Amino acid sequence: MATYQAKSTNGLSFEVRKDGGIIGSLLYRSWYKFNAVITMADATYAVEPKGFWETLVEIRDGDDVLLSFSMGWKGKIVLRTYFNGDEQGYVFDHRGLFKESFALSDHEGKELLVMKPHLKWLKMNYDYEIVTTGSFETLKSKQILLLAALHCANYYLSMTMATLSM
Repeated sequence: MATYQAKSTNGLSFEVRKDGGIIGSLLYRSWYKFNAVITMADATYAVEPKGFWETLVEIRDGDDVLLSFSMGWKGKIVLRTYFNGDEQGYVFDHRGLFKESFALSDHEGKELLVMKPHLKWLKMNYDYEIVTTGSFETLKSKQILLLAALHCANYYLSMTMATLSM
């Protein structure tokens, strides 16, 4: 089990840290867009929405799709990873209303991480506390999956806010 912190300075950039060290960052190119860049110590990945309604989001390493996700009808986000030719499925789910959190589970329903958003009222953006399980910590691609989960949380919050403002 481990605890990570995702901190945002302006709502467009997030740094994920563990024990004071930087794991990676997520940088959005502009407000109300889902295009972003994930940067880690050894690599940089493009986050690109696809389709007319931008309902499918892909994380790419050049031309290779490493991960994709889309929101289902019930508000769950279904993720697919394609690391080293091995396809895996995950579900990112919103929980609660007043004690809001998000959870990432594997295809068997086993919880891998829980994210708790903390709204910063003055800056109108979120920081997150992320607690992972031992199973998550053994994953080879845990860092990119962690940053993808952060993007999923921001995606979910943006989509629900857009729906509420209609």
